[in-house]
Amino acid sequence: MANVLVVDDSSTMREIVASFLSKNGFEVAVATDGRDGLFKLQSDPAIRLVISDVNMPNMDGLAMAEKIRQDVTGRVVHIVMLTTEDNPAMRARGKAIGVTGWIVKPFRGDAVLGPFRKLCEVHAEK
Repeated sequence: MANVLVVDDSSTMREIVASFLSKNGFEVAVATDGRDGLFKLQSDPAIRLVISDVNMPNMDGLAMAEKIRQDVTGRVVHIVMLTTEDNPAMRARGKAIGVTGWIVKPFRGDAVLGPFRKLCEVHAEK
């Protein structure tokens, strides 16, 4: 069972982020787009943190975040967008949906380890 789900249509980005997190003690699952991510999240009750790209086929990251907030009940799941998008309106939409954080690529793993650990630990206690 994973505690982090990485959702990105780029296999390279999925591998970079998932590998880094795995090497640093996280149990990681991956998904190829928002639909796949939503399915995997619903299938694994241990996931506490979703790290997602915004622009993906089938279901984008913000649509997935909205579905998570509507459909995933009974547990707290943090959502962090990891994207090239730095549009203030898009960020505001994410915040309104309930996105926890917004990171503009490139991915700098060392900078997020502490916050990601805190998000996973806080929710493991609840």
